Amino acid sequence: MEQYRTRSPQYGTRRDRPRPPRQPVPSQAGRGAGGEPVRSARPPGPRRRPAPVRRPAPAPAPAAGGLPNPRLTGLGSGLFCAVAMFLLGALSSALFGASLTAYGVLFLPVSVLTALWVRRGDLMTAPVVVPIAFAVGLLPVVDGEGGTGGTLMGLVTALATQAGWLYGGTLVTGLIVIVRRIRLVHRRRTAGARPPL
Repeated sequence: MEQYRTRSPQYGTRRDRPRPPRQPVPSQAGRGAGGEPVRSARPPGPRRRPAPVRRPAPAPAPAAGGLPNPRLTGLGSGLFCAVAMFLLGALSSALFGASLTAYGVLFLPVSVLTALWVRRGDLMTAPVVVPIAFAVGLLPVVDGEGGTGGTLMGLVTALATQAGWLYGGTLVTGLIVIVRRIRLVHRRRTAGARPPL
């Protein structure tokens, strides 16, 4: 008679078997649609520093005791010259008894300053505004006893008798403007003739 061997359990009952420690479940966030792990993006390398922004050098401060050197537009130079001559005409009328010679002498430095302070783009306006300012400054100087007609007649007479100062101031202004214009053109030509670096 055959005997069947019964196999004894090797590990004992299920209840007695020790449970293996639980392993953490991998996160599903890094998996794609097909369940395959998604490769993480390449870690960023060392960040490049942005190039330093070059700021323009500040304009040099005017030297102590130096003359002012403003740059006036064509309209600004006309306003400066007209207001200066009107104030000098009133001053001449108050101090020198409406002396046209004193007024003509004061006209020359104002003409020079107007020619020096007008900016490069408006150089040709200086010889135009100077004679107009001369006429504006004559208003407080001329004798206007006869109303508007008397003032106008005195203005025409003053312009006729003081034409030398008027032409002299305008000529000085024109010469300064021409010299500045020649220097500007020469500077542009030398800058254009330089070979590129």
